Amino acid sequence: MIKIKIEKPFDLESTICCGQIFRFFKNENKSFDIILKDRVINVFKDDDYLYVSSNNEKDLKNVVEEYFDLKNDYRAMNDFLIKSDEKLTDAVLFSTGLKMIKQDPFETIMAYIISANNGVLQIASALNNIAKKYGKKVIFNNKEYYLFPSYKDLSCVTLEDFRGCKVGFRDKYLKQMVNKLNNNEIDLNEFYNLDTNIALDKLMQNAGIGPKVASCILLFAYQKYDVFPIDTWVKKVMKNDYKIIGEKNIRDFAKKTYGKYSAIAIQYLFNYGRNKN
Repeated sequence: MIKIKIEKPFDLESTICCGQIFRFFKNENKSFDIILKDRVINVFKDDDYLYVSSNNEKDLKNVVEEYFDLKNDYRAMNDFLIKSDEKLTDAVLFSTGLKMIKQDPFETIMAYIISANNGVLQIASALNNIAKKYGKKVIFNNKEYYLFPSYKDLSCVTLEDFRGCKVGFRDKYLKQMVNKLNNNEIDLNEFYNLDTNIALDKLMQNAGIGPKVASCILLFAYQKYDVFPIDTWVKKVMKNDYKIIGEKNIRDFAKKTYGKYSAIAIQYLFNYGRNKN
């Protein structure tokens, strides 16, 4: 087990449970088991420290700090947002310590394709079904986990195989994405350096990826904070507090008001709208 000093505000539970990721398990002792790309970690926070153990402790401190975005200066982002929109103050303060997790691009793409018209439990179940059938088994703390497979591991998976993992009508979208990646039609690393609008357009050229799914992929896998992952909670807050209705109007308002941190503002609105009561 390693001990990591937390230098900036960090709300572990909100960060894990706010809807960014799907493959985690909360334990009775309030720690979390989280399945990362290449390992499983157990993590809990006590005062200003994170305590982390893993089946793979190679470079564990850096992996955890990177995954939870612990070194990023959210205070500067929050100050910018409050100055841009005083109405956002309550949502920003309520969400202090909420971080944008840096996730593996391939699993993020698959997860958010599955997310379309689907609930969190169903998304998690489908991802775990795929991992259990095609991923690497890991035994950690006497429990069985499965790492998410690579697109190469899924190259021979059929529509029927995907359907058997309970992904529903999204089976064809997942299969098409896997095929494109294996045929080198898409380079996952390219999106890190693309302009956000170009990256959005490029992602939305793929079946099953609309504006919200593309925005979530770019935010949670590529840390592009100027996207607009608008959902029903955000629509509700914008209607009630700002009298703004419609995704286009919300997107235009966010772009004008929050600019390069639009996605952070929207995540705060989502978190505040869903959890304030």
